[in-house]
Amino acid sequence: MSAADTTTPVQVPPPRQAPPPPSPVTPRMRRPSSGAAAPWLLLAPCLLILVLVMGYPLIRLVTLSFQTFGQSQLWGFRPAEWVGLANFGKVLGDGEFWAVVLRTLVFAGGAVVFTMVAGMAIALLLQRVSGWLKVLINIVLVAGWGMPVIVATTVFKWLFDSDYGVFNALLSRLPGVEMIGHNWFASGPEGLAVIMLLVVWGAVPFVVITLSAGLTQVPRELEEAARLDGAGSWGVFRYVTLPVLKPIIVMLTTLSVIWDMGVFPQVFVMRNGHPEPGFQVLNTYSYDRAFVVNDYAQGSAIALLTVLLLLGVVAVYMRQMLKIGDVE
Repeated sequence: MSAADTTTPVQVPPPRQAPPPPSPVTPRMRRPSSGAAAPWLLLAPCLLILVLVMGYPLIRLVTLSFQTFGQSQLWGFRPAEWVGLANFGKVLGDGEFWAVVLRTLVFAGGAVVFTMVAGMAIALLLQRVSGWLKVLINIVLVAGWGMPVIVATTVFKWLFDSDYGVFNALLSRLPGVEMIGHNWFASGPEGLAVIMLLVVWGAVPFVVITLSAGLTQVPRELEEAARLDGAGSWGVFRYVTLPVLKPIIVMLTTLSVIWDMGVFPQVFVMRNGHPEPGFQVLNTYSYDRAFVVNDYAQGSAIALLTVLLLLGVVAVYMRQMLKIGDVE
């Protein structure tokens, strides 16, 4: 027997079998978490209060706009009669109503433009001042914003008084200008310009504070790159700052339109509770029809038309809110 025959044969292990494929996992339906109801539970008290406070007046407003309701119905001498759309037909067929609508739109548009321009200018200037001066200006803005509307209106009445007004005295110091004794409220356009200035003065602080917060989110790298490319201050603002602030600007503009179209106390108090025809805006016109002429049904119809007009602006605002939510 040779040596080659004494070697033990090498055993080759059997080939490994591939593991069986894993069984498919069926996706489980996610159950709605109990935490989704928490926000609604927290909002429930506020929503309940809103329904109780605003629900009945709104229903009553809609009801009155379809009825004949005057002093006789108010005191219970005669029952209210349903007249359908007759009140709306009278209002929409009245030329004075459309003059008030046009005046309200012009007033609100001018106030919004001046508010946004002044707010943007002040917000940009705040980025270039020192820290202590910025804090001081913010304190002044918040103090002005927190001033009650009645107090601010009274102050503006003193400022623009025809005999003792500070504004007339300051203008009279200019060469060739004599404004002592000038009555700013002798005509509707001048008086509404003063009221517009009051509205802008009260709205600018909110716009400045909001835009200042938005300016802190503008990337400095983009501004420096734009300057290196040869863009000036206007170019940096137009092509870098403005696109970043566009969502905030749209929201502020929409809110300003809603607030400025709903102006009431500024006009009412400035004209001592009796706005002249040249000073009437939609809210004061509705109040005048309801509580001065004692036609509560027509006043309710005007108020309801104002609400419908504002709902269009609210729809724009909600659309912008949803767009911002989708981007984020």
